Amino acid sequence: MSDKNTVKDPVCGMKVESTDTAPHFQHRGREYFLCSEACREKFAADPNRYLDGNPAAPRKAAPDSQWTCPMHPEVVRDAPGDCPICGMALEPIMPSASAEPNPELALLTRRLWAAVPLTAVLLLIAMGDMLPGLDFQHWLGAGYGWLQFALATPVVLWCGSLFFQRGWRSLVGLNFNMWTLIALGTGVAWLFSLVALIFPGFLPEAFTGHGGEAPLYFESAAVIITLVLVGQVLEVRAREKTSGAIRALLDLAPPRARRIREEGGEEDVDLSEVGSGDRLRVRPGEKVPVDGEVLEGRSNVDESMLTGEPVAVEKAAGASVSAGTVNGNGMLVMRATKVGNETLLARIVAQVAAAQRSRAPIQGLADRVAKVFVPAVVASAVIAFIAWAVAASGAGGFAFALVVAISVLIIACPCALGLATPMAVMVGVGRGATNGILVRDAEALEHMARIDTLIVDKTGTLTEGRPRLQTIEALGDFTEEEVLRLAAGLEAASEHPLAAAILSEAKRRGIQPADARDFESIPGHGLRGALEGRHLLVGNAALLRGNEVETGALEAKAEALANGGATVILVAVDGRAAGVIAIHDPIKPTSREAVARLHEAGIRLIMATGDGEGTARAVANELGIDEVQAGALPDAKLELVRRLQAEGRRVAMAGDGVNDAPALAAADVGIAMGTGTDVAMESAGLTLVKGDLNAIAKARQLSRATLANIRQNLFLAFIYNGAGIPVAAGVLFPFTGWLLSPMIAAAAMSLSSVSVIANALRLRRARL
Repeated sequence: MSDKNTVKDPVCGMKVESTDTAPHFQHRGREYFLCSEACREKFAADPNRYLDGNPAAPRKAAPDSQWTCPMHPEVVRDAPGDCPICGMALEPIMPSASAEPNPELALLTRRLWAAVPLTAVLLLIAMGDMLPGLDFQHWLGAGYGWLQFALATPVVLWCGSLFFQRGWRSLVGLNFNMWTLIALGTGVAWLFSLVALIFPGFLPEAFTGHGGEAPLYFESAAVIITLVLVGQVLEVRAREKTSGAIRALLDLAPPRARRIREEGGEEDVDLSEVGSGDRLRVRPGEKVPVDGEVLEGRSNVDESMLTGEPVAVEKAAGASVSAGTVNGNGMLVMRATKVGNETLLARIVAQVAAAQRSRAPIQGLADRVAKVFVPAVVASAVIAFIAWAVAASGAGGFAFALVVAISVLIIACPCALGLATPMAVMVGVGRGATNGILVRDAEALEHMARIDTLIVDKTGTLTEGRPRLQTIEALGDFTEEEVLRLAAGLEAASEHPLAAAILSEAKRRGIQPADARDFESIPGHGLRGALEGRHLLVGNAALLRGNEVETGALEAKAEALANGGATVILVAVDGRAAGVIAIHDPIKPTSREAVARLHEAGIRLIMATGDGEGTARAVANELGIDEVQAGALPDAKLELVRRLQAEGRRVAMAGDGVNDAPALAAADVGIAMGTGTDVAMESAGLTLVKGDLNAIAKARQLSRATLANIRQNLFLAFIYNGAGIPVAAGVLFPFTGWLLSPMIAAAAMSLSSVSVIANALRLRRARL
């Protein structure tokens, strides 16, 4: 078959001959040839299915074409909207790579900015008589109430319209939640105030203020709406960060690839146009576009986004490469083997997204309580209204009953309940920030208090993540300086990252490397070259043995150094063993203390690393790590997290690389090192700014303090409602004559909110 007449079947990817007898189909003015009638029928039915994206595979539905609820992942819709259970705005299952403005955040922010000035002026007018020299009621006369109405109505009916819509849907669907309480509380307060403004004589004399004026609660309704808007803006901003990890992962893949045409020449194409079997050129410094196999060339590829290890991997013909990894200084020609959703990077993206959707935020606690609390409050208001309407007589009895029912609803307004969790979380997050602990969401604080197992990566978490020359041991009549000078001379021509550690040490000692000639890199073994008329070998034992160098003395020293966690390089000069160079990634000075503190807290420590068994065991033994899983790639780390969770353990994962992202997202608490990658930090619930493992112990103390504060806040929120509702309902009136007017109910409601805020602020003084 002639290459000149050979084309690719767009359905199955096979090569076919473009002859008149071959099955073919014309689409958009172009003739497409297929291998069989079956492929022709598939292509004719839907050509775009095979021409857009991978030509050898059917298109899959776009992952961002569906939306789900952050609190109820079982809710999945084909279009954006609100969750039918909790009323929260649905979010795309898979965010797009472009960070477009969040329409919900924009809407809430606009309404918040409109509500704040109106509410501030309204509060000043309504509470002015409490300040010396201000008496707006006297100054404005009959216009006093109408001005409050004019200021409050836009806040309640426009700024708060979203809350009323969600509250109405919760009533219709019988899914009582926070929006039910907010809509009832603010709606009744506003409507009662409007009735009192228009028909002041409708109210009994006992419930009028000084001078017989009817009480107004416009400011209560406006303040509640404004506070809820503040909370919603903060919550949506925090929730947006959950998609940052996926966007960062999507950004790792280059948007275009350089494809080598079969007939000759090259072209830059969109990544979606790359198909399995295509030949691609990856130039120095470029990212590998898809998973594949190297056909030509030699280079070092930085795979830290997959392995988390700082040492680049040498690639030559036959080696596999992964999408998103970064090519070094060499040129590579590769064949695409996995494209689109099949690449390792795409699978990591899917794993992170799935793990994030599986979480249930701590705010769900308030909604679970509200499911019981809301019906109880409404039932209490209805029972109180009926009881007093029957017990009293005449029109005054009806008005009296109505006011009692309104008092019950006002004191049960969920302001304190809504503030209980977010206020504690806000203060706790601020307290953590002052100690180098960045908290992404409230759920991380809730679960951190209960963890009993901590998985840690090695490189960049327990160690510094920067290889350094640890030691040089010379043999025979060679000196350390001579071994280093010769090795540095050969490594100066190498692209291998370990060379940087050798060159850095030579520079530190003021040693000028020798100039190398006849340089040769031997993949998987090391380097060979000539310096100052001498033949030099720098690499592993296999390289030296292959060149008939006696390695007995060197290997004994190398084994001892490797058992200490070092990467060992052997050096030979003119066929004689010259010395051993050990490259080491130092353990962080704080790691030993941190491991000891975590053990004291009863936490089991597991190290999962992409390093080899020897190096991993050496570090683990030195620090006293309980368990080691070496050679762990992203899938293995994720599987480890899930296995421990299946055993009933509460798991925290600490890491700093892209390879840690799926496990960080799946763990009960993901903890990222601030010195690591952006993807790791976006995937984690907690980020330790200084990369200090000691901060994990502090984070656990902060978590426990915050969780206790939330429970206290919920108790304070309910104690006012629990004690105030019966009094507002008139239970004590027949015996003592005490009745809680709507004004007192509003004051009690405000007091409960003040108490919750004051209690939350105590977290600022929590000892960590």
